[in-house]
Amino acid sequence: MTVSLAEPAVGVLSELSELLVRLAARRGGVLGVLPELRTPEVTGWTPATDLVREPYELLDGLVEDTATARSASRHVGAALFWKGYGYWHTVPMALGWALNRRVPVMRFEDTVFKVSDTGVTIAATSIQTAVLPDDPWAGTPGTIVAENLGGVIKEALLDGQRPLIRALGRLTKVGERNLWGSTAEALTHPLTAFADILPPTDVPGLHVSVGWPVDGLIDFSGEKYRRRTCCLWITLPDTDPCATCCVSGRGRKST
Repeated sequence: MTVSLAEPAVGVLSELSELLVRLAARRGGVLGVLPELRTPEVTGWTPATDLVREPYELLDGLVEDTATARSASRHVGAALFWKGYGYWHTVPMALGWALNRRVPVMRFEDTVFKVSDTGVTIAATSIQTAVLPDDPWAGTPGTIVAENLGGVIKEALLDGQRPLIRALGRLTKVGERNLWGSTAEALTHPLTAFADILPPTDVPGLHVSVGWPVDGLIDFSGEKYRRRTCCLWITLPDTDPCATCCVSGRGRKST
């Protein structure tokens, strides 16, 4: 999806929306989530809940398309589909937390998606925003006041991602820990890749605050973070491992 905002966003998430537009510019205008996060209409969008409706025909088709495009097996296709979907669902929460401690929450029942240049583009028909008690927006309609924003992110991940992760496991036997590892990296990557335009951020502290199911899946002990689970990209033919790969010692050059 090529991003363009006709007018500046307003309201509690305006700074996050503007940041997402800046990130889109760095990516050649391509972004996997609407900068406004909310879509005013559902035409052309598919409810995320359709993905977990048995016998999972819609999800199966997306997994097959991903696997075919990458010459991959089905479980690898599932992992790579999730790497995109999970990333774009997680990024607004990570960036909102880092930017100004305003965390947008897309409930699973409100989330919609469409196939796009990024694999999928995510949005929601309704958004709530978790803020700290001393935030100027605290108490306004659409906000959730919370002392522990990490706990809010955890509940949002479990509500918004666990149903789909479990459906992917039932379809392809891909491991849940591998998929949650991609979510853990989605909490990490944007905060490190765009650190120059964010306030100083304690990324390991965010993981500890969120806790299970993402805490412990990223190794922060070195100069650069590394995953402790594999996203399975390394299994593709003629590809180098990711820079954060936990198995890059196989003799392939890390990029």
